[in-house]
Amino acid sequence: MPRSVAKALPPYDVATLERAALDYAARYATTRAKLAAYLRRKLRERGWDGDDAPPVAALVERFAERGYVDDRAFAAARTDALLRRGYGARRIGTALRAAGIDAETTAGLRGRMDDEAEAAALRYAKRKRIGPFAGHAADPAEKRRWIASMARAGHAIELVLRLLDADPDELMVEP
Repeated sequence: MPRSVAKALPPYDVATLERAALDYAARYATTRAKLAAYLRRKLRERGWDGDDAPPVAALVERFAERGYVDDRAFAAARTDALLRRGYGARRIGTALRAAGIDAETTAGLRGRMDDEAEAAALRYAKRKRIGPFAGHAADPAEKRRWIASMARAGHAIELVLRLLDADPDELMVEP
């Protein structure tokens, strides 16, 4: 049985573009940049039915003013989630930049990242069974792999080296 051809959707107008933005903001925790990118992608897919340029920037600003999109809340929630998973400040900063969070907002969360750096590194090491959580002494090659893994997770090298040399009985790890 042959597949049916998908029906072409009509191009966006102001009302349907606003509805698409509202649906997206209601469904996903998002940032201004991610919402704007989503709307631009939808416009590329379906086109624009209007004489003027699509009001993407104005729509995003209006959603931010109304509180539908909150970059600070998104950044705080993403930071907390990544800290709970054991990621460090560098990795969190990269994730926030990729989500379109500006440097000022990220800098406002730097204190929280610094306060939680050691606890996050311990959670990561425990989850990955690295260092004192491995249950065995590491040979030099394995220790280099552990250092690389923790560096990719965004942890400072001084913290990583201190953690890998720590006594497992002295570590305080949160569940």
